[in-house]
Amino acid sequence: MQQLTIQVFVALFLCYGCTTPTEQKADSANSQSAEPLIENPALPGFNESASDAKAIEIADEVMKQMGGREAWDDLNTISWTFYESRKLTWDKPSGKVRVDNLRGGPLESVVINLKDTTDVQLKMNGQLITEADSLTKFGNYGKSAWINDAYWLVMPFKLKDSGVTLKYLREDTTLTGEAAHILQLTFEEVGVTPENRYEIYVSKDRKLVAQWAFFRQKDQEKPNFNLAWDDYKEYSGVLLATERGRPNAITKLQVMDAPPEGTFNLTD
Repeated sequence: MQQLTIQVFVALFLCYGCTTPTEQKADSANSQSAEPLIENPALPGFNESASDAKAIEIADEVMKQMGGREAWDDLNTISWTFYESRKLTWDKPSGKVRVDNLRGGPLESVVINLKDTTDVQLKMNGQLITEADSLTKFGNYGKSAWINDAYWLVMPFKLKDSGVTLKYLREDTTLTGEAAHILQLTFEEVGVTPENRYEIYVSKDRKLVAQWAFFRQKDQEKPNFNLAWDDYKEYSGVLLATERGRPNAITKLQVMDAPPEGTFNLTD
């Protein structure tokens, strides 16, 4: 449904101790006048020129309220089930994702690598499958499942992703009567369904996403669904919500320092 991307930071270390006292004083003065570091930099390809400054400001407030960019980037392994039909385990540092089918049938598990599309493992009917066409087909299924299901879980951290244009639409109230800012997300040449559009309701008081409306086509007047975001809890320094106004949309959420041993090796 939506695309998801892998976030990367570059840290710059300055050797302050290698300078003379005079140079240190000059460096200190220069640092005070330097541009402040951006706490929530957009990912490459974010359409900043077409986005609204107010919408970007609210997106940054949401990131901060959810725990901050550094905490999100430091989050390692996330596991959850989506509508009790599949279980996903996503190791953010390595880019590996395991999708387990919970509905029965021949497909059991597929492991993909978001950093290497050729790195696919597939298990069907208790057997490891190595046939190229099957790996391609179910590797694409695994990636599409991750794009969709991860967006349902972590969309508030993706407001400044590659390919996104962010607009401020209006003020409104949520289904529960909470005052909210409404942001519009549209996409360009990313994900599997770039024709989608979202309206994101951000609580004025809580500065958290409180609701989202999904439009299958950008020019639709009425949404395909309009659902709440609630039941926020802290996981390793970040807030994640599991309530979507539908039974069992997101369950069995876990955040771990590392994936369980053997998670991404279907031969184990």
